[in-house]
Amino acid sequence: MKIKDLFKSKTVFSFEVFPPKTTSSVDVIYNALDQLGDLNPDFISVTYSAGGSGNSGLALDIASKVKSMGVTPVLHLPCINYTREQINDTLEAAKSRGIDHILALRGDINPDIPPVEDFKYASDLINYLRSKGDFDIAAACYPEGHPDADSLEQDIENLKIKVESGADHLITQLFFDNSYFWNFREKAAAKGINVPIEAGIMPVVNKKQIERMVTTCGASLPQKFVKIMQKYEHNPEALRDAGIAYAIDQIIDLAAGDVDGIHLYTMNNPYVAKKISDAVSGVISV
Repeated sequence: MKIKDLFKSKTVFSFEVFPPKTTSSVDVIYNALDQLGDLNPDFISVTYSAGGSGNSGLALDIASKVKSMGVTPVLHLPCINYTREQINDTLEAAKSRGIDHILALRGDINPDIPPVEDFKYASDLINYLRSKGDFDIAAACYPEGHPDADSLEQDIENLKIKVESGADHLITQLFFDNSYFWNFREKAAAKGINVPIEAGIMPVVNKKQIERMVTTCGASLPQKFVKIMQKYEHNPEALRDAGIAYAIDQIIDLAAGDVDGIHLYTMNNPYVAKKISDAVSGVISV
């Protein structure tokens, strides 16, 4: 069953993992996948190099491993630094492995790598994917607006283009204040965006992680969250547990508001994923 159809019958629950930077760590990610698979997610998405890190082949291997576990893999596919030929090669490799779910992304612009711009925007890639076969296509969205957009309203106009180009469902960037999600969902619906929207949740389990996430994606930190981080920043175990509890509270609130799905950014940490899955199994179909 395609993921786009799964939303019709349940609250979708999914994970994201990323390939290690070196092949010497492959056993670690495969072990994590075995544990994540035991939690019965509806799919596992696998990040893919936006250009320069050289993990594209490993991403395909990991997606194949996910499929061998009986879980649907979703392969991230950023386009800004790839030629049409390279995209074609990736799609053919994915098809040959039975991978037919793609998360279509523009990808982060690296100042040290000139953009190829065969596909300038994610919507360009989505249009192209529609011509290349029966892919289930996910796209990214941003409850607080994309950092490059002048406003949330402008970003939602761009999102509508992605959906009209053929995106079947959406996954949000991480956020820590659910009010941003509710506001975004309302504005998106008002613009005629009616595909399922999964809420992306990042359980923060260490101080460096939150500093990195805020720097890279610009997510706002509510005062309640800041107080938790400040209180437990010198107690790693307490901070981990507090971060898990905060994510659980977010998910329970989102489920109460009939969210279409929850996409958990696991950071390749099955312990954290299991704690959250066990805690929310009563409110969503885990």
